[in-house]
Amino acid sequence: MAIHFGGADLNIASGIREFAAAQPNSIAIIDGDRRLTFNALYERACRLGSGLLAAGLHPGDPIAVLLGNRMEYLEIAAGCAMAGLPTVPLNPRQVASEITYVLEHSGAKALIVDEILTANLPTDLPALVLTIEGSSAGPEYENFLQKSRAIDPEINVKESDPFCIAYTSGTTGKPKGVLISHRSRTLTFFATALDWGLGPGKTSIAVAPMYHGAGFAFGYAPVFTGGTTVMQRKFDPDETLQMVQDHKIESMFLVPTHAQMMRALGDQAITSRDLSSLKTLYFNAAALPVALKKWVLELFPQSGVHELYGSTEASIVTNLRPKDALRKAGSVGHPWFMTQVRVVDDAGNPVSAGEPGELFSRSPYLMNGYLNDPDATAACTTPDGFLTCGDIVTVDEEGFISIVDRKKDLIITGGSNVYPREIEEVLATHESVAECAVIGLPDETWGERVVAVLVLRPGKSLDQSAIESFVRGKVAGYKVPKETHVISALPRNAAGKIVKREIKDLLP
Repeated sequence: MAIHFGGADLNIASGIREFAAAQPNSIAIIDGDRRLTFNALYERACRLGSGLLAAGLHPGDPIAVLLGNRMEYLEIAAGCAMAGLPTVPLNPRQVASEITYVLEHSGAKALIVDEILTANLPTDLPALVLTIEGSSAGPEYENFLQKSRAIDPEINVKESDPFCIAYTSGTTGKPKGVLISHRSRTLTFFATALDWGLGPGKTSIAVAPMYHGAGFAFGYAPVFTGGTTVMQRKFDPDETLQMVQDHKIESMFLVPTHAQMMRALGDQAITSRDLSSLKTLYFNAAALPVALKKWVLELFPQSGVHELYGSTEASIVTNLRPKDALRKAGSVGHPWFMTQVRVVDDAGNPVSAGEPGELFSRSPYLMNGYLNDPDATAACTTPDGFLTCGDIVTVDEEGFISIVDRKKDLIITGGSNVYPREIEEVLATHESVAECAVIGLPDETWGERVVAVLVLRPGKSLDQSAIESFVRGKVAGYKVPKETHVISALPRNAAGKIVKREIKDLLP
């Protein structure tokens, strides 16, 4: 018999298992008045994993999850990982048609949903649906756990297997399923702990939505490494600050919009509280404006401020660490742990310092590819294992990377990705619209706002109210255009393609 050397495979459930033994009575999760110890978290995760397998699911079957930020999110992730069942996070703001596409494309065999989100659901659902705090969509989640055996499934899951299929919109308008492995996220958790001070006895807060790649990674990592995650159900800037004081939060992940909303409260909301416990702040999902960053550094002088760059497909790629936060404001820093980058021109040649080029990265965090989409996978990867998200950057003489522009037309509003093509497809179905383009314009609160630019058919008219009414319900609310402009013609290049960078100059 061959002997296997090299140890156990990495699995995102391993931290829960380890600390259930090492510190069973320590608090893993705080959610309002609810507290869950590591021992209780492990038991509930075991019950879920073994119960799903007993219900007829098999390792590899995807499990869709439609929840906001709540305690159950972490136990579901751990329990599914124990059973070898990849999760499919659903955005609570998606409409029924969007959820239908993800359920069908992923092949989800079960769904776990919060009762308060059941109104979002389509009529065609997987055979097994578990409902948290209700039963309108299927059996009650808590009853399912109590009837299941509290035994770790101990399924032999390879670290290269996906723990998650995360859907992110593509330029075609159809969401793509990003296959994220246990290896990718487990190493991300350990590196996160190393850079941002996580570990046993440390307390963090989950502010960003858990369905989002970064929100999950930075909400799960504290518990995976033996610390405590405090759940915030819905972001409220004043409540967040109060929670930092009350729970003595030591690290917090924010998107720039969160900081903008805190700033809008007035400095007194911060200086009047004892926030001395907050040692680490880290920002991601969109560029942190230099003026806002200076405000953060001034109002949180005790906190080390990190600015990250990454993507669902690549995980974290770069980090600008506190010692350079002000000196290199506007940069996203150097490559992160175990990450290689290269910046090339359109011909694939390395660019000189200060010259713009497309950023590629290679690391153990990269996705396995897009589910059932080899063409899209091939389009963003190279034969030697590098991946690009199409972002244009510059690298200075010291190796600091700065994002110049997005090669694609991605809009990031409030930390959420919006791809214009999806909205353009909806607008194009309006009887009054001859041509349309959707762009992002700078917004002080949201980072960018979604703007519709229309060319109308002769004798037709449309205003912002009409566009909102037409689009709402066909896409998630945050994708609905916040502004509408009507122009006589869209700028095009010699090949007839719309040149979006020139549209902004045509607007009032």
